[in-house]
Amino acid sequence: MKTALNRPKKLLGIEQAPPRHWVGDGFPVRSMFSYDSAPSLSPFLLLDYAAPAEFPPAQVARGVGEHPHRGFETVTIAYQGEIEHRDSAGHRGRIGPGDVQWMTGASGIVHEEMHGRAFTEKGGTLEMVQLWVNLPASFKKSPPGYQDILDSRMPVVSLAGGAGSVRVIAGKFDEAKGPARTFTPIELWDVRLEAGKVANLNVPSGQSTGLLFLRGGGRVNGSKSVDEGELAVLDRDGETLSIEAGSDSTILLLSGAPIDEPVVGYGPFVMNTEREIRQAIEDYRHGRMGHLD
Repeated sequence: MKTALNRPKKLLGIEQAPPRHWVGDGFPVRSMFSYDSAPSLSPFLLLDYAAPAEFPPAQVARGVGEHPHRGFETVTIAYQGEIEHRDSAGHRGRIGPGDVQWMTGASGIVHEEMHGRAFTEKGGTLEMVQLWVNLPASFKKSPPGYQDILDSRMPVVSLAGGAGSVRVIAGKFDEAKGPARTFTPIELWDVRLEAGKVANLNVPSGQSTGLLFLRGGGRVNGSKSVDEGELAVLDRDGETLSIEAGSDSTILLLSGAPIDEPVVGYGPFVMNTEREIRQAIEDYRHGRMGHLD
């Protein structure tokens, strides 16, 4: 008999990978969702997946040059390749396979994201996920921030029955707590499953939840199969997830408490009103978000 604390989350839909487009000259991505098409995934605003792509050696680093953000956070997860970051608040960092870059745009920041120097010289495979996370109105004018979260800092928990493992980036799995600092409740887990195994996971009730299958595929709570490169979107009600892996799978689980506020976005700015968007544009044009050295 299922109790009130053991309710499976219902699968709302499966988002297939859309056509690829380029962000700058360094990131060929597929936008799995955005805030104007998937409000059911609040507090998450956007997810870009740069599936594995080969880059030849080069003398000049590829990437995305100087650009602004205000009102939200960007979370970049490296699976393959290397990215270097610098911003107008004086932060610098480099992330490689397994590492995460968590940048808080908040009141306004200007930054660039480029292929790492060593990666540029040698070439290789790049695979990344970038997630945009909304901020409540009360935090949108907070000072900008930056977290370099190295793979070595993230706890890894083995799943029952040899099903695989969970690497905790943010939130908590069992007794393991992820190192990322968040403004609102967020679970962000890197899940690895063995073919033919079943993983039973729990997330807090009421949270928006998505499962991005980067590799492999499987069934979620008895649903039809979710294939590689697809995103399973689940109902906020319920707490339990049963994932049956059809093959060895890498899955990004994102789950967070919805932010019940208006979302008004324009390019790199996400605020609550059009007036705030106009102010963000004016502030950027007049250099109030800073510049790169």
